[in-house]
Amino acid sequence: MRQRILSFGISLFASSSLAFNCSTKALSPLISKKLYESGNATRSSAKSICTNGDLLLASQSKNDTRRMMSNASSQILDYDSEYPGTAVMRLNNVRARVATLSEEDLSLDWETVRKKLLWAGGLKDLPNAIPGQGYTGHSFNDYNHVDLTTMNDQNSDNLNNGEVKQIAVGNFLGEGIRKASIPELGPGGSWSTCANGCHMDPPQDVAHIQFRSRIAFKLVWVPNENFDQFVLVDDDGKELARGSPTGILPPLRQRQMNYQIVKGSKYARVVDQIAASNK
Repeated sequence: MRQRILSFGISLFASSSLAFNCSTKALSPLISKKLYESGNATRSSAKSICTNGDLLLASQSKNDTRRMMSNASSQILDYDSEYPGTAVMRLNNVRARVATLSEEDLSLDWETVRKKLLWAGGLKDLPNAIPGQGYTGHSFNDYNHVDLTTMNDQNSDNLNNGEVKQIAVGNFLGEGIRKASIPELGPGGSWSTCANGCHMDPPQDVAHIQFRSRIAFKLVWVPNENFDQFVLVDDDGKELARGSPTGILPPLRQRQMNYQIVKGSKYARVVDQIAASNK
């Protein structure tokens, strides 16, 4: 239906008031209701269907048609066919926030940096909440909870049925996601999911398997002598930002293990290049 509406909109765009030489019948109540609710048509503009089955709407103005085309296009752009659990608008807004963070911003005291990562990812800083009820004190603070995942509302309650290895069967996160997610970044929720299995192709981690979602970003520690620099990479392994935080970092062993779980994968390419260039 979306494709038919889009193709129809293109054919209508050149005219603001059109008449059609075809037999007509009423639009189905469902189509009419959707059009009225979306603001893309008025009752007088949803008028006819040609006998060949093509949906034809006699738009009262070019603005109606433009809005309809824009709305239909945005719905398609906000859907990820490969990972349909992705909250696409939210993911894009997360990356827009990450783009505002400079290397200097991410090279302050670690706890300050971690709070900036939570903010960018659309998560509240809830270090005193109960685990499973919105607690985010672990986010980016160990080797594993480093995938900022944006999942749509329909997938927030998804469970791990055993497909994601080294993760508890069940792994119910929905309630915590709802309590910790910042709503202004868009529909759906955010969470710092476990990265175990991300070295495989395609990734077999919590984001991609349990939530059927891409990651907005992944934190990877650079395998230099002290593992004291990190890079944020996107779902394709491309760099989004980097920093060299100070103060009390996650334990060295955790930072080393973080690199080990991405080693050899697309998510390690950037940090491997950085480490090699510093030798």
